[in-house]
Amino acid sequence: MKVYQLRRTGKPQILKMEEIAEPSPKSGSVKVKVECIGINYAEILSRKGQYSWAPKKPYVMGMECFGEVVELGDDTSKFKVGDKVIVGQQYGSYAEYVCAPEHLCFPAFDKFSPEENAAFLVNFMTAWVALKKMARVETGERILIQAAAGGVGTAAVQIAKALGCEVYGTASKDEKLDLIRKLGGTPVNYRTHDFHDEILKNGGRVDCVLETVGGEVFKKSKKLLNPFGRLVVVGFASMNLKIWNPFSWVKTYLDAPKVNMMNMAIESKGIYATHIGYLTENENLTASIWDELYSFVNQHKLKPVVGKEFPFSELPEAHRYMESRDSVGKLVVKL
Repeated sequence: MKVYQLRRTGKPQILKMEEIAEPSPKSGSVKVKVECIGINYAEILSRKGQYSWAPKKPYVMGMECFGEVVELGDDTSKFKVGDKVIVGQQYGSYAEYVCAPEHLCFPAFDKFSPEENAAFLVNFMTAWVALKKMARVETGERILIQAAAGGVGTAAVQIAKALGCEVYGTASKDEKLDLIRKLGGTPVNYRTHDFHDEILKNGGRVDCVLETVGGEVFKKSKKLLNPFGRLVVVGFASMNLKIWNPFSWVKTYLDAPKVNMMNMAIESKGIYATHIGYLTENENLTASIWDELYSFVNQHKLKPVVGKEFPFSELPEAHRYMESRDSVGKLVVKL
C-alpha cells in the first residue's frame, strides 16, 4: 500500500510516498480502508521534530482519517465489515489502509460528507474537552477563541455558540474574519487592532479563553479574564524551535505559557491545559467524551469547516499550505 513515512525531520518536501505491506489487525483492533485524511498542525510540528508526542522514526504519519472497515481483529464487537468510521490515534493515517484499536474508532456521522468526517475528530474533541470538560463554560458567558478560523478555532466557535455563549474570535485576514462572523462569532482583527483593548471596548473582560498561540497572546489573554475566569491552553503555535539554533531554545522557553500561583490566587483565575492524545489511553474516558460530543453535535447540527482538499499525491503541499497560515478550517487529503 502507499504511505507517507516520516524518516527524518525537515521541510514538507521530505515527505515522500512509498510502498509498504498492508497491515493486519491485531486482537482488539480493526482495519480500515482510508478515504479521507484530516491534516493537523501537530503533524507539521512532528515533521519539524518539535512534537513531544510523536513516536520514534520512521513511522507512518497521520492522526485521523475516515474510511470503511474491511477486516476485524479478534475480540472486537463495536463494528462490522462495511461500517464507515472515523479513526483517531497517534500515527498511521497517511496511508491507504490503517489498523487502529477499536476504542479509537468511532461511528461516522451519517449527514457528514467523507471530507467532513475526516475533519471532525481531533479538532472537535479538543474544543469540547477544553470548553466543556475543563473550562465548564455556561450559558451567557463571554468566550474568546484565539486563532478562531483554524480547525480547532472553528469547532470551538460553533460549540461555544451552541452552548449559548457570547463568542469573540481572533484572526487577521478578511476571509478568516468573515468565516468567524458566519459561524456566529464576533471577529477581532489582531493585526489592525490590539485584541486585548478591542475586547475591553466591546463589553469588557471574558469568562473563558481558548488559547492556541502562546507568547504575548497568552499573557494578554490571561489579563482579559474576569474573576473566576478560565483560560485553557491547547497549543503553542508561536513556538519556532530550531534544534540547530540555541537562540531559538531561549525564545521558545520564554514564549511557553507560564503562571504564577500567587497571582492566580489573588485574581481568582484558573489556567488549564489539555492534550487529548494522552486522554485516549483511557478507554472509558475516551468513550464518555465521544458520547457527549456526538450527541451534542447531532442535537445542534454542527459541522466541521473543510477549508481545502488535496489529492493523496499532493499531501506534502497540504503541509506547506497549512504552515503558510493561509488556510481556514480543516485541510483534508482525499485518496
